[in-house]
Amino acid sequence: MATATPKAKTTERIKMRIRKGDTVQVIAGKDKGKTGEVLRTLPNENRVIVEGVNMRTRHEKPTQEGESGRIVNEEASLHASNVMLYSTAKKVASRVDIVVEKDGTKKRRLKKTGEVID
Repeated sequence: MATATPKAKTTERIKMRIRKGDTVQVIAGKDKGKTGEVLRTLPNENRVIVEGVNMRTRHEKPTQEGESGRIVNEEASLHASNVMLYSTAKKVASRVDIVVEKDGTKKRRLKKTGEVID
């Protein structure tokens, strides 16, 4: 019986509207309602890592002689569809609209408030 060889996944980079440093609010999952800053984006997986959200506990073994093991808390990634950009001025989460300025530059704008992000 021949064994099936798994197909290599072609991970396509997804264009994300959320960037590092943005303030986002979680809209689904166990941390729903929490807000935090995006520490890192993973565009190949369409995921983000948000500060203080989706915390995981990892147990580390001691690496050197005489050192004790430790428990490390760290943020795990969330799917980008489960977060929404958050306006700290108006305290509201909103979808993102991309606007082309008169000089041809693209800017991100919040749909609810009209606030230009960058």
